[in-house]
Amino acid sequence: MKRNQNIIVKTPQLIFASLLLVAGCASMPSHNGANFYVKKDCGTLANCFNNIQSALDAATKEAPDKWVNIDVGEGDYYEKIVISRDKLKLHGQGSAKTRLYYDAFAQTAGVYHRNKWGTPGSATLMINAKDVDVSGIKIENTYDFLANDALADGDAKKVSNSQAVALLLDVDSDRVKIENSSIEGYQDTLFANGKRVYIKNSKISGNVDFIFGNGSVLIEDSIIESRKRAASFKEGEYQSFITAPSTQISQELGIIIYRSKIVREDGVPDNSVALGRPWHPTTKFDDGRYADPNAVGQASFIDCYMDAHINPEHWTFMNGTARDGSKTAIFTAQSSRFSEINSYGPGARHIDIGIKWRGNTNIGEIRTMFFKDWK
Repeated sequence: MKRNQNIIVKTPQLIFASLLLVAGCASMPSHNGANFYVKKDCGTLANCFNNIQSALDAATKEAPDKWVNIDVGEGDYYEKIVISRDKLKLHGQGSAKTRLYYDAFAQTAGVYHRNKWGTPGSATLMINAKDVDVSGIKIENTYDFLANDALADGDAKKVSNSQAVALLLDVDSDRVKIENSSIEGYQDTLFANGKRVYIKNSKISGNVDFIFGNGSVLIEDSIIESRKRAASFKEGEYQSFITAPSTQISQELGIIIYRSKIVREDGVPDNSVALGRPWHPTTKFDDGRYADPNAVGQASFIDCYMDAHINPEHWTFMNGTARDGSKTAIFTAQSSRFSEINSYGPGARHIDIGIKWRGNTNIGEIRTMFFKDWK
């Protein structure tokens, strides 16, 4: 990464407060199209609904070649919503004022997914459309991960599939922009399972693999916050992992985090978090069901501030499904497409673990590739 000398390092709280102020001052877009509103009390306001999904359903009836704008008022909205319409703007009043939340988790969330898969089914917000702008909203999965994490292995009450997605970019999503927003959860917070998502001036928080998937993700000028665990760990053991890309080898760009602050909440120890590990999803092939060998994950950190919770080795391995069905296949950081350049801060210290891959870290060239045909 090329370090931007103009960045003033402030506390995460001050940085995020400024982002919320910007989000609160945002206005509706100038796109020509229908306007809808979501408020706790609509009064006599036309095209107004008391929940977000009702406004989204109304938006699907509008002409598909026109942009539709949905303005969401202040308040907490306990909903599990799906954006399936192209050319849609969902605008809140700022992350401190407009909150979308739900508490589904993978163990029981398969009922929400077309293929009965629990992890994507758990998403609070699913975007499965093209040309979607989301701004000024907190998107949160409030499943009590910590209470479950604190239970001992073997406890009958412990949930084994505790993934709880806040935002899912589904398979038909592309040209999605998230700005001045907050995406919050614990395990698997942001699932990039579509094409491209651009995230700017926002906050993403979680602990286990909380930015993951096979899509192309470009995150700029944002806060990436590692959250604490409740389980017990041995000294020196990894507690959490920021990224878990499963990028196909034919795809050049995976998860790119640029000019952002890699920070932690209180309770996250020094040296306990990896920048990423390679996820090879279990996939069905003609000769069996096992970890996809072509999912050679790509992740880059460019010009980022890193706090002391980042382990000096930076990257680590991940187990996957072997051909015999056991979780004994091991995929290493050295066989993945990981890079980090021009980091600074206490977590930038680095031990060479032998990663030979050298991908493109020129942010100008990355942007050119990423935004190709993005109107």
